[in-house]
Amino acid sequence: MNRPEKLIEGDIRLDGRRPDELRPIKIKVGALNRADGSCYLELGGNKVMAAVYGPREVHPRHMAKSTSAVVRYRYSMASFSVEERKRPGPDRRSIEVSKVSREALEPVIFEEYFPRSAIDIFVEVLQADAGTRTAGINAASIALADAGIPMKSLVSSCAVGKVDDTLVLDLNKDEDNYGQADMPVAMTPDGNITLLQMDGHLTRDEFREALEMAKGACTTIYELQRAALVEKYSSQMEGGDVIE
Repeated sequence: MNRPEKLIEGDIRLDGRRPDELRPIKIKVGALNRADGSCYLELGGNKVMAAVYGPREVHPRHMAKSTSAVVRYRYSMASFSVEERKRPGPDRRSIEVSKVSREALEPVIFEEYFPRSAIDIFVEVLQADAGTRTAGINAASIALADAGIPMKSLVSSCAVGKVDDTLVLDLNKDEDNYGQADMPVAMTPDGNITLLQMDGHLTRDEFREALEMAKGACTTIYELQRAALVEKYSSQMEGGDVIE
């Protein structure tokens, strides 16, 4: 694939968005009946499914912690999720994304409530279009809440990047491939950062501005996450279901 001549022209990006504009987001809570909690999320062209199982018994047992739960996060991409067929199974990237995503969510989970237990989070990318780790964290956070896992708050995630010397929010595929920087961020509603990575180069001023852009985007995403959860459980209550 050849690099487009310009990734941003004036104030408009190739996909028609302004620099500070998110791609469309679609959220469905409880998409899987057999999981304890689940979420299907679309972020632009990304299609991600998250499922949570637990708290449940730890296998193998030697991995259990006597004072808290073990949180396990498995991120994987379906072989058909990208244009060039991906080889099935874990690779270095999926292992790295699983690790940083777990670390982004662990600070908000009350792990001490469930000693000698496991909380398993599975994130499957069905279609990839840049920003899959941030989409996965957003979906996983909702799935944890849907499973009834006690949490201090939700976690919301978005990436900020730099293309053609301009800071942009929520990079698309071309911007991710050919941009000058990419900075995924995850944070709680009160602004505590649980994930911050950067690939590329930003000046100090650009970094500060990018962080403010990410904070605003995460606030918007949090409101969408919260609204999706409220919608699901409000409809259950109206339907006569008892929520304990």
